[in-house]
Amino acid sequence: MPIKNYCIVVFCICFMQNVSAQETVKPPFNYLLIDTHNDILTQSVEKGLAIDSDLKGKSHSDLSRWKQGGLNAQVFSVWCDGNKQWPFIYANRQIDTLYAVAARNPDKIVIVHNAQQLQRAVSKHQIAAMFGVEGGHMIENKLDNLDSLYKRGTRYMTLTWNNSTSWASSAKDETEKKDSLPHKGLTDFGKQVVERMNRLGMLVDLSHVGEQTFWDAINTTTKPVLVSHSCVYSLCPVFRNLKDDQIKAVAKNGGVISVNFYSGFLDSNFLKRKEHFVLQHKAERDSIIATGKTVPFADDYLFEKYAAEVKGLRATLSCLIDHIDYIVKMAGIDHVGLGSDFDGIESPPQQLDDVTTYPLIVNALLQKGYSKKDIRKIMGKNFIRVLKANEVH
Repeated sequence: MPIKNYCIVVFCICFMQNVSAQETVKPPFNYLLIDTHNDILTQSVEKGLAIDSDLKGKSHSDLSRWKQGGLNAQVFSVWCDGNKQWPFIYANRQIDTLYAVAARNPDKIVIVHNAQQLQRAVSKHQIAAMFGVEGGHMIENKLDNLDSLYKRGTRYMTLTWNNSTSWASSAKDETEKKDSLPHKGLTDFGKQVVERMNRLGMLVDLSHVGEQTFWDAINTTTKPVLVSHSCVYSLCPVFRNLKDDQIKAVAKNGGVISVNFYSGFLDSNFLKRKEHFVLQHKAERDSIIATGKTVPFADDYLFEKYAAEVKGLRATLSCLIDHIDYIVKMAGIDHVGLGSDFDGIESPPQQLDDVTTYPLIVNALLQKGYSKKDIRKIMGKNFIRVLKANEVH
């Protein structure tokens, strides 16, 4: 989740304007579709959105559109920033939200705890749901809280979000505060967290973590890791993306890297284009803010008003495919998946307007020359393999 604390509300309704007019994209063949990162729970709690209602124009996701897009399983992000008071309680509030949705729609979505339950749900045409806690600060330095979240269906934890914890340093902080951090990487307690996750069967997620934390975790874990929503540094050099040696290390570990759909992680020129757009409309933006409106409100207004301009800012679908292809060539076909970050990003690639458009990725991979067998691995089988490898029997 790249920019939640700045423009979480800038979902740019214009990005979804064309969705209602589009026909649903049909999958070209059968495959298991698993997305390892979606932030609709945060949107649901903070904006009062009911996931099982029609949210077109309000979000990237809802229960009906997941079915249209062919989604079989979703790991739902449980998130708050580092300033949230009582983050463990807030995590449980988000988890409660999805349990309520599942209780109202038992034939459509079910909370699952392992690969066997996931596959059983798929066979019943239900969406299988798990949780991924995005930020180790949400356990409040208590291993008992980690245990509790696991029992409720959390199957990965991202060791840090952008904020570091007292036991793990984030990519953002290692980049921007490297000379003032009290520590880099995992402390002894941080290694205990990783070890406890291994014993529970909870995947260690290395998105957002600093390089030192990454290497400490790789050297501590005894199970394959997950990188739930990150891209390739060599193609787009931002601190949240993985460098080549990290990609190779995930492959050696047996883990999987789920590619993020955020334009700013896919296209190195996106942020420059966005800054140019804001500069072009600076006077209008400043006048809106001067009336007492927030910066996110002003940006939301401008992005909607100038929808045609905004559409041209976004990364292309081919750019997403390039990141997938790069990881395949660097790490092998068994180590890449999808972690869209839908509802946690303001700018998905062109054409991928919401969760109904996943089949476009399959079509693009077919055009790239990927076999059906390899596409099935990317779309979901690789995650299933890593999930099973972490399970405790």
